[in-house]
Order: sequence, then C-alpha cells, then structure tokens
Amino acid sequence: MAYPIENKLVIGIASSALFDLTESHRVYLEQGAEAYRTYQEQHHDSVLGKGVAFPFIRRFLGINQHFARQAPVEVVLLSRNSPETGLRVMRSIAHYGLDISRACFVTGQSPYTYLPAFNAALFLSANEDDVRMALAAGLPAGLVLPSRTEDEEPDGGDGAELRVAFDFDGVIADDESETVFKRNNDVAEFHAHERAHVAVPHQPGPLADLFQKLARMQRLEERAQRRDPAYRKILRIAIITARNAPSHERVVTTLKSWGVSANETFFLGGMDKARVLRIFKPHIFFDDQLSHLKSAGGTIPMVHVPFGVANRPAPAKPKGAEPGSDPRV
Repeated sequence: MAYPIENKLVIGIASSALFDLTESHRVYLEQGAEAYRTYQEQHHDSVLGKGVAFPFIRRFLGINQHFARQAPVEVVLLSRNSPETGLRVMRSIAHYGLDISRACFVTGQSPYTYLPAFNAALFLSANEDDVRMALAAGLPAGLVLPSRTEDEEPDGGDGAELRVAFDFDGVIADDESETVFKRNNDVAEFHAHERAHVAVPHQPGPLADLFQKLARMQRLEERAQRRDPAYRKILRIAIITARNAPSHERVVTTLKSWGVSANETFFLGGMDKARVLRIFKPHIFFDDQLSHLKSAGGTIPMVHVPFGVANRPAPAKPKGAEPGSDPRV
C-alpha cells in the first residue's frame, strides 16, 4: 500500500448513516433482535436505499480516483451488526461500487471505541447514543439528521465535486468563546473576550483533525494543477459561522496557526445560515447547534455535533436576556 492507514484520511461510518435502514429498524423496534436478524438474512440480496451521508461518502471516495498512486482517503464501516446481519450492508456497498473493504462488526455493541484503531478523523452515525459517547471519550463524531437524499451522478462536472461546510465554534474550534457568552448571555462580553484574545489561537474542537486533513489534501490538488493547468479541483471547503466583526479575527488567527484555510468563509452575524447553504450546496454540513441545522426543503445533509456548552442543559437566563441570542452576533 502506498499510503498505510495511519497516513490516510479515514472516515468511519455506521450503516445507519450510509444507507436507509428505516424498514429493518422498524422490525427491530417492533419485533426484537431475533426478528431483525431473520429479516436481514432473508433480505441479504435486497439492495438498501441511499442514506443521508451516501452522497458525501461517494464523493469522498472519489478523491482516490484522482490520486490513484497515493489513494489518500479511506472509509471503514463501523457497525452494530453482526457479520451475518451485516452481509446485506456489505452487498449494498458492492452494488453501488463503493470502495469500502474494511469493516468492524460488534454485534449489538457501540463501535466507536475502535475509531483510534482505524485512525478515523470522523465517525458518522444516526445513533445519537453512539455519537455522544464517542464525543465524551474525546473522539470525533457527528449525528446525521434525517433529510431527503439527492445524489447526482458524477459527470466530470459538479457531480464529481465534493463540498464540505463547517461551523466554527464547537466544531472546528473548542467551545471556549461560547462558554464565555453562556456565562451571562452577554454579547458585549463575548466580543470583549475575543478582542482580548485575538492573538491566541483556539484549542482544536472535535472535528479539527478532519478539517485540517481536508484542507491539507487540497495541496495535492494544487500540485496536480501545477502539473496540469487543465486539472479541475474537486474539493471545496467552507466555514459558515454566526460570528461577525470583531470576533472574526480570532478565526483567522486560529486557522493561520494551524497552517490551513477554507476556500470560502462566511461571517454571518446571526443571519440565517440556510441563505448561504442553499447557494454553496454542501454534500455535508457540520454544526454544534440544532437551531442552525435547517435547510430549504431538507435536502442538504446535516450533521449535529453534540459537543460542548451549547449541548448542555441551559442555566436559567438572567433577567432581560434576549431569547435566541447568538454568542457570535
């Protein structure tokens, strides 16, 4: 292997994020584990429908087609299934031509503990308990939210492009600044803190490693474009944050200290993020606040990162605090 797995950008994905398991999950809930096992074995040749994360994963794996020698990315299936019930999942993977060969089946247990073994920079699942346990253990994870799946086929144009969007606080960076705001729900205090710490980079958040590795992967594309000016880049990264001036400067400080940047960065000052998302059309969007995870028509794959102070029970608000205030407005 040109790139051992410890040198790859690896994503671990649960079958619940990759495929639509609505029917089989209903069998499990209504009839129990044994009926579920029987159902899956009886339908092992029935191809599963595409799940919320399918378009993202297909395009992510497509990076290897452009860099066949390095093959710098990999996806590993991390599943609560047993090998027997997981057979339908593996056959569905083969049906769609997804280059996923490594898998972890833990027979009813949560697979998140094996993320370090596979060098995974992200674990995607529709199981909220698994995601929260992973984050509590300091591991990178996100909860895919229900949405309609729209997956245009690659055509050498936009169908091959991979667009990934991130919130900043609580996702790329830690929740330090948000914690300052939550203390008194005071926007002025938040901005004063950011001005005072403008030269101090944030500590990494739960998906910092994923963001940094994606950003650095763009260097492969830059080298490819220098060799061949006709090369068309496939990876676009955006940061879409509710921050605005003057708190925007610390975002720049942080990314510069890591030696990375995004293609597009939006400081929205509390404006509805869906207005930008509808234009950028990411194949996946990561945010730590459910209130931001909304899109027109529900067709943008949304991932909740239930990390930090924004996802703890809110203390009673001081008298006069404005409902719905955002720390970065």
